[in-house]
Amino acid sequence: MLKSFITPLFICFFSFVFLQQGVAQSNAAAIMARKQVPVLCYHQIRDWRPTDSKTAKDYIIPPAAFREHIKMLHDSGYHSILPDQLYDYLTKGTPLPDKPVMLTFDDTDIDQWDIARPELKKYGFKGVYFIMTVSLDRKPHYMSKEQVKTLSDEGNIIGSHTWDHHRFDKLSHTSTMKILGKGGKIILKPTDDWVTQLDKPTKQLEDITGKPIKYFAFPFGVTGNGSNFPELHKRGFKLAFQLADKRNPNDPLMTVRRILDSGYWTAKSFGNNLRHSF
Repeated sequence: MLKSFITPLFICFFSFVFLQQGVAQSNAAAIMARKQVPVLCYHQIRDWRPTDSKTAKDYIIPPAAFREHIKMLHDSGYHSILPDQLYDYLTKGTPLPDKPVMLTFDDTDIDQWDIARPELKKYGFKGVYFIMTVSLDRKPHYMSKEQVKTLSDEGNIIGSHTWDHHRFDKLSHTSTMKILGKGGKIILKPTDDWVTQLDKPTKQLEDITGKPIKYFAFPFGVTGNGSNFPELHKRGFKLAFQLADKRNPNDPLMTVRRILDSGYWTAKSFGNNLRHSF
């Protein structure tokens, strides 16, 4: 009697699991089929220095180039969108404004407050700021908690970018942290990276903004093979942003593509790259 009851129960359970997997795969296929929306990524906004390497310059855009590119977006009829709009478009097909573009900023650099904020406000644009919480209040190079709160209050979106920029694909529940002990002795302390790099920083940003943090950007743009994506899902993140690599077809919401806006580009070449990269 018990066996005859348990067998149908297992059949129902596994049928539900397979149905859910099928729905997820169907949804992923539908998301992959939608036209990608241009998403730009910025880090430092400052003039290049003689000591900057070629690789460093890829992540630094001079203020004059930044202002020229943002003006081009406005003059060309682009409209800035925020992650909630992108999520609704990807998952439900909710229409977006004509010529949508998302402007994202990583690492909490003070240039984003001093230069990007007034430039975006000039044209009625909003941005998404992915905050590395270890840098908060570290003047003069990084933003303060109060500045992050102001950005949020002004209608911009604050997202998580880990505590100190550890690679996402290297995070583990069973990691170790090096601590300097007495007499200069190095002590290895067991630690859970997900608490250190995701849970605590996200909670801190929620305390600062008074709002839930539902969006994440991968440090270095590196996602790994997707095996750690469940850690984002179970924490309720709706979208995660990488750089220009191909999306993961099994989880496109966790691999939203962005391109770096290059200081080498003229306004014309910037526009061409924006159109042809997505």
